[in-house]
Amino acid sequence: MNPPHIFQIVGFKNAGKTTLLCKLIGRLKASGKLVGTIKHDGHDFVMDHPGTDTWQHQQAGADAVAITSAHQTAWIRKQATPLEDLIEGMSDMDVILVEGFKTADYPKLVLLRSPEDQVLLSQLSHPVGIIYGYDEVESNLPLRETPGFHRDDDADIARLLLSIMGD
Repeated sequence: MNPPHIFQIVGFKNAGKTTLLCKLIGRLKASGKLVGTIKHDGHDFVMDHPGTDTWQHQQAGADAVAITSAHQTAWIRKQATPLEDLIEGMSDMDVILVEGFKTADYPKLVLLRSPEDQVLLSQLSHPVGIIYGYDEVESNLPLRETPGFHRDDDADIARLLLSIMGD
């Protein structure tokens, strides 16, 4: 089995990362790909809800809680997990879409909400696509060698990822 292709979706807060990621999941699944996702959260998220058994396990002090059924499994660990370990846990996927983790060194789709967000491009490695949330001016495009797309062009963005994957 080949290792999964990994693509990051990065941008400032409220740039549309989750919206684009969800559209790409559908496009890649329609192409027959197994798709995994990993999200970085800058806050302490709450995945379980008060009153559930697993929530009670956590409240009792468990450092790790797992729940499984005939159709799904979830792990909750009371620790940060390195991106590489998360990727390793999805090694059976064809493609992994990573939301965030800006400093990781994987191919990136960079979302820009406005021209002011272009500063982000100087802070990142491996941009393979620039996604604009505004009407860019052709003469002002940064990184001319990197293809640019409007954020609603998810079909073309998915085609870019598939071509990078060799499909």
